[in-house]
Amino acid sequence: MHKLILAGALAGLAGPAFALDEIVEKQQFTLTDFVTEGGQTIPEMTLGYETYGTLNEARDNAILITHFFSGNSHAAGKYAEDDAAPGYWDAIIGPGKPIDTDGYFVVSADTPVNLGANSETVITTGPASINPATGEPWGMDFPIVTIGDFVETQKGLMDQLGIQKWHVVMGPSMGGLQAYDWAARYPDRLERVIPVIASGWADADLIAWLDIWGAPVRLDPNWNGGDYYGGTAPDDGLAQALKIVTLHANSAEWTNGTFGREWAEEGADPAASFDNEFAVVKTLNDGGAARAATSDANHLLYLIKANQLFVAGGGDNPFDGLLAIDVPTMIIHTDEDLVFPGNAVREAASIIRSDGTPVEVVEIEGTRGHLDGVLNIAQAGEQIRAFLDRDLTD
Repeated sequence: MHKLILAGALAGLAGPAFALDEIVEKQQFTLTDFVTEGGQTIPEMTLGYETYGTLNEARDNAILITHFFSGNSHAAGKYAEDDAAPGYWDAIIGPGKPIDTDGYFVVSADTPVNLGANSETVITTGPASINPATGEPWGMDFPIVTIGDFVETQKGLMDQLGIQKWHVVMGPSMGGLQAYDWAARYPDRLERVIPVIASGWADADLIAWLDIWGAPVRLDPNWNGGDYYGGTAPDDGLAQALKIVTLHANSAEWTNGTFGREWAEEGADPAASFDNEFAVVKTLNDGGAARAATSDANHLLYLIKANQLFVAGGGDNPFDGLLAIDVPTMIIHTDEDLVFPGNAVREAASIIRSDGTPVEVVEIEGTRGHLDGVLNIAQAGEQIRAFLDRDLTD
């Protein structure tokens, strides 16, 4: 994967907009001596990012897309013509689409501790990165990072690109948490916000579920307290962890409607042997193993910690951060969501709205539960377009 330093990227910002059926290039930027919310310093924070469209002369047409837990900056377009699929929100990002790259300049960045640390299309800094002080991978010595730290890295990129204000910040799931956080921390640096399939803080139910997500990694003997670099990685535990994540992010409509009680292999009755599986179990196991191949177990645990700690705007009181949001807000969700249930999302909307901030709530439908916020986002396409085009000076 060709990687461009920021200077090279800036040189191309004034060029013509491209259609997203062309190839997207991964770029990278570095923040030196990055200080975390916990007060620890990471000497070099290097992250990947992508852009779509053209930054105008006034630099006021920029949109930030923040990605979900197991995602990365690849929000639209393709890296190669023969890629099996484009970026995850390609349905709404591109020429003539709701986020119209004929008019908007769209930026999407990899987070620190990105799950896909072993993927050639992800550029991230985290436990698997080399600690310059030791010349070895950081492992669990890497500082704990928060959703707020993710936002600070994006603000660093924003400043390097010379962008003063985002037209909107929006993203799904963990990306929605980042969107809330942007609006709570930097209301003067964005005009509007669209959190998708996300609520305003990690409640006890989510904290507990996130712990379950990570449990198989910690129980894998190869994890070794996070010290496995140079040895055997805890890929079995990681695969099972990602299996749990996948199931939690879907719904019973998907499992029952897709698999029912079918066997994984014809003639292999699960009642006859523990080696025989149901189709749903084999699919989840195979998917978890495939995802583990490009992921890092410690990065998973760091992402879990960041999400467990989340309160919009930081601090301890979840109401304070949401009340600090004073820009127009559109919240997109589905009532079939098991990760961020509809009642939690509506509560966040009510808190933001309680002091007069305009809030719209858009509900989408589907059979994939939480994942409908990624897979079926086009359902909300025209509401998104109208929200982006709205004149806020009236």
